[in-house]
Amino acid sequence: MRLVAEFTTEPFDVEGQPPAHATEAFQAAQETGLDCEFGPLGTSVRGEQEQLLPALTGVLEAAFAHGASQVTLQVRRDGVKLPRSGGSGVGALLAEVAAELGGPLSGLSRGDKQRAVLLLEAKGAFEYRKSAEIVAEALGVTRFTVYNYLNRARD
Repeated sequence: MRLVAEFTTEPFDVEGQPPAHATEAFQAAQETGLDCEFGPLGTSVRGEQEQLLPALTGVLEAAFAHGASQVTLQVRRDGVKLPRSGGSGVGALLAEVAAELGGPLSGLSRGDKQRAVLLLEAKGAFEYRKSAEIVAEALGVTRFTVYNYLNRARD
């Protein structure tokens, strides 16, 4: 059975070069011969169950050996979409991101708010009408700040 593993190493920094804990975890995954993609929000790894599951041990070891304080990992069958939490639209996406980040979005640090905006963008939140205003209110920032976070990530 083919599986997909997606992981994010922390501390998360949206500015500058990726931290060693992220790049070394990615390299550990690549060395196993799995299909790997490194992105601004994390790394995805695809492969057969027999190869992927044992490889995750090396990925986790590399991340922690190079300074990760936390690794968030999700594994699913390839081709299966993750279910949305109850509800739909921007509100449901805000709830998902709040759950991923461990609490109310308005109480996050600046860096975590930037991360939340990137996660929301990856989930398609900004395809909804008036989404920037809704996200800004949830984060306790201005709409202008949300756009700055998005633009900074795209540069």
